[in-house]
Amino acid sequence: MSIEARSPPPQFVARLRRALGGRAGWSGFVLQILFVAVLVWIGYEIVANARANLEAQRITSGFGFLNNTAGFDVSQSLIPYSGSDTYTRVFLVGLLNTLLVSIIGIFFATLLGFLVALGRLSPNWLLSRISGGYVELIRNLPLLFQILFWYLAVLAALPNPRQSISIFGSFFLSNRGLVVPRPIADPGLEPFVIAVLVALAAALLLRRYARRQLFESGRLITIWPYVVGLLIGLPLLSALIFGAPVTFEIPVLKGFNFSGGSRLIPEFVALVVALSTYTAAFIAEIVRAG
Repeated sequence: MSIEARSPPPQFVARLRRALGGRAGWSGFVLQILFVAVLVWIGYEIVANARANLEAQRITSGFGFLNNTAGFDVSQSLIPYSGSDTYTRVFLVGLLNTLLVSIIGIFFATLLGFLVALGRLSPNWLLSRISGGYVELIRNLPLLFQILFWYLAVLAALPNPRQSISIFGSFFLSNRGLVVPRPIADPGLEPFVIAVLVALAAALLLRRYARRQLFESGRLITIWPYVVGLLIGLPLLSALIFGAPVTFEIPVLKGFNFSGGSRLIPEFVALVVALSTYTAAFIAEIVRAG
């Protein structure tokens, strides 16, 4: 027994086409204008009602609050900030901190992900199983749980600054965070940056020249020694002539805390470590799959 689909009545189709502005004339067009007008009126009523309620409760709306004084401090800031600064400054501080976490996290996640992927592809049975276990465990644990684990179970259990863990005598890890050398710009920084940009431009021109020679004459030109020489030689020559681009202020323990250097608070360290290890598990699988 076959079931045939019933088509809608012709009168209904004609009315629907007229309502949607079909060939039936101006009636559909007028209905669409009325429909849009009703939507605009409803939106206006919602906004006006919300504004009236906010004013009745003495709550200001808009972005004017960004010029008000924040009145609170931020523990981790890449730029000078105090509680007397505006909310705009707070927003900028948060944006820079987010970018810093992203850059550091991308670097370590990529590095760790490639190492774990190589471990999974290794013929060594133990290394392959450890790498596989890392991927399966880290990928299936919620990211929030990992952040809390690193912060509460690992960093909070570290010793105080006087008994901090020293790494190469320049990095110090304690329950107050990670203290690292602080880079200080020297007069040789500007020539160094110019040398790097010139080297990159020259390398791109060499690559373009080699590709043109390959397409025009079929001749393959080896340019990588020149590219490596430019990218290393020009910045090195700039550093030899104008001096080092940056120097580092090494932190020194004085009393119960460190003096000098830059301090990364425990919350920042926990966030970077958790994001790096979590993302590295996915990168490892992507690299392993090719």
